Amino acid sequence: MKYILNFITAAAFFVGIVLIGIMPFRVMYWFSDFFAFMLRRVFGYRSKTIDENLARAYPNLPVEEKQRLTKLIYRNISDVFIEGVKAFLMTHQQVVRRHKVINPEILEPYLKSGQSIIGLTGHIANWEWGSLSASGQINTSVVAFYKELSNPLIDKFVKASRRKYGTILASTKFTSETFEEHKDKKTIFVMAADQSPTKKQLEQAYWANFFEQNTPFLYGPEKYSHLHNLPIFFIDIYRVKRGYYEVELSLLADNPASLPSGSVTDIYAQKLVEVINRKPADWLWSHRRWRFAKTVEE
Repeated sequence: MKYILNFITAAAFFVGIVLIGIMPFRVMYWFSDFFAFMLRRVFGYRSKTIDENLARAYPNLPVEEKQRLTKLIYRNISDVFIEGVKAFLMTHQQVVRRHKVINPEILEPYLKSGQSIIGLTGHIANWEWGSLSASGQINTSVVAFYKELSNPLIDKFVKASRRKYGTILASTKFTSETFEEHKDKKTIFVMAADQSPTKKQLEQAYWANFFEQNTPFLYGPEKYSHLHNLPIFFIDIYRVKRGYYEVELSLLADNPASLPSGSVTDIYAQKLVEVINRKPADWLWSHRRWRFAKTVEE
């Protein structure tokens, strides 16, 4: 029965890829506007979570501004989803033209010395196109970590599609093994660490100041940056206009192993706040970022 459900879901997914894939971009964004309206007004998709997150991050936000921002948040959610589907049938030239790394030269001193790098990003604007655009603009191996999908048919297809231009996709289940395998191969390890840890991960999470609140962060970037002493760069994705993005790289830590435990995560958390405050609607507010509270002071 489970296989049949997976097959039906996969079939619907592939039909959606074809329909969106053949749409001109202008028509696609008309469809995205409609989809955003349905998510917000008809289905109320995670509306309570979005309201609660905005209230935590911006407690003094005027009602009118909150309503305007909420509308843009849903449009961002819709655009990222639709653009992610569109990517399956986009050419490499289209992806690179619409998702441009503006300062790849900042990595050259490290790559020329044969050093690997950790690239930290977040769910900001269109992170989906990054796995397709990175390898075409940065002259080294790129490993992007991803969480496997529950439907194995879709997961296999997504994995094959996202690595078709050279990026290596690695499951988060095998993070340690992946670092060991590629750390000496002049590799950029791309990680997104802005979502809340699961309950199982909470024991090892690091609690950082995020929007003036004690917030748990995944400990992976901190752990592997110290373990292998790899420099860390922040990957900032900026929406220039609808369907066009610029990716800017900036150094967060040159020698992580020399920093006190937790410093890498603190620096990352504050960089995230800075980037989100620039264009709040471009962050993924629909995930439960503050679902856990720290009850024991360390």
